[in-house]
Amino acid sequence: MRQRWAAESARGIAAGFGAYGIWGLFPIYFDALRPAGPWEILANRIVWTALFCLIVLGIGRDWSWLPPLLRHRKLMLGVTAAALFIAVNWVVYVAAVTSGHTSEAALGYFLNPLVTVALGVVVLRERLRPLQWLAVGIGAAAGVYLSVAGGSFPLTALTLASSFAMYGLVKKKVGAQLPALHSLTVETLILLPVAAAILVVLAVAGPGLDFGAHGPVHTGLLIFSGVATAVPLLLFAASARRIPLTTVGLIQFVTPVIQLICAVTVLGEHLSSARWIGFGIVWAALIVLSADALVAGRSRARVRRLSACEELPL
Repeated sequence: MRQRWAAESARGIAAGFGAYGIWGLFPIYFDALRPAGPWEILANRIVWTALFCLIVLGIGRDWSWLPPLLRHRKLMLGVTAAALFIAVNWVVYVAAVTSGHTSEAALGYFLNPLVTVALGVVVLRERLRPLQWLAVGIGAAAGVYLSVAGGSFPLTALTLASSFAMYGLVKKKVGAQLPALHSLTVETLILLPVAAAILVVLAVAGPGLDFGAHGPVHTGLLIFSGVATAVPLLLFAASARRIPLTTVGLIQFVTPVIQLICAVTVLGEHLSSARWIGFGIVWAALIVLSADALVAGRSRARVRRLSACEELPL
């Protein structure tokens, strides 16, 4: 039994690093999609992700869940909300990368855990432990510092952090009722009319479409955006099922770290000293939050062990 649990845990950790590692490399991938703009990239991600999900479901002949879902009004509202939040996140992220602001996108994903904790207080009425309050306070101080020292409000970073936090909040509500592949399929199908409208506007009233206009490699990369979008989300779902949430929370910092490295070393972005100091303040908040998660995780594990011992026959 213990060996089986260890094997499942190892697979969960590997899946988590796979998901967050792929997300971390997204700046290089999306930078390669230029000159396609963020709206065209968003439309392609929606179209090709939906097609990829439908192919996977078709291979497994996994359709029986769809009619009951369509009749479940409350669940469909939740999936629709998740689709809108992730669409906002996708287009803002791509816009940041393709305009040379990958470091600000990385800041958004560093801030995401802090925004998630704050949402837990505001929306779910959760009570925070002292270290969690300290982490949120340091994170708020980082936002104020970056606004004052940087001369502008970090709108992109906060939009990315809040949209993904809201997406996670909604998915928490619907996740127990809907597997990851099913949820992602419906989310992208809901967004298909939006993708079609974007493509029509770009083709008719906009600058035109870049799809197919820059050679087979560029076209192939746009098509592959469906696989690149779906695979890490499915890996993340596989990871979350196998390992504790505290472990998932610690692994998630892999993404913004890789993004920041890509921004500075590959994409040639320059970070001012004020921005580095702001990142340092955020990292301090994340260290406090991680320490709290580890302590809380060990306490829960100790309680479970004690409970198990009390249930043993004498």
